[in-house]
Amino acid sequence: MFARTALRATASPIARASAPAAASRFFSSSPARLVKIGELLPEGELLQEGSPGNKVDLRKEAESARNMLIIGVPAAFSPACSASHIPSYIQHPKTQEFDVKAVVSVNDAFVMKAWKENLDPADESGIRFLADPSGSFTKALDLTFDSKAIFGNDRSKRYAMIVEDGKVTKIAVEPDNTGTAVSLADKVLG
Repeated sequence: MFARTALRATASPIARASAPAAASRFFSSSPARLVKIGELLPEGELLQEGSPGNKVDLRKEAESARNMLIIGVPAAFSPACSASHIPSYIQHPKTQEFDVKAVVSVNDAFVMKAWKENLDPADESGIRFLADPSGSFTKALDLTFDSKAIFGNDRSKRYAMIVEDGKVTKIAVEPDNTGTAVSLADKVLG
């Protein structure tokens, strides 16, 4: 209330007219949930690998895996994703310590397959490239953001998550959704 009052007192009529719309754009009646430490992964065959018919249920896989590394990206083939974020994991020696290693993006399975062939053609890293075509997995984690102006639809925030014994034990989510300040391999894996 104080900020809005101060704006009315000092701003031009044009700024005052647009202030309520701008302020309401950032307002939420409930706090951002985001996935929490100790939670299970979303249930169901929400992801695809290689083709739309190859469904993946990471929660089910987590039941038998000792540990998992899940890397979320806003877009396959985008500059930060292709030049620094995913290569940081492909090249990091600790990536090999995980039973399951996967990149997840709100893209189709064909794009993710082509991206994998581009970044890791010999599959030396063992990182799987999983498509979340409808964004269901990402939405269930509450890790989507409105990126319609850039990508045409809602996309995943950039993140890295460690899952042990089926539960999330570490999550690093970029505060600006797309940067690489906290989610690169050296920050997450040490």
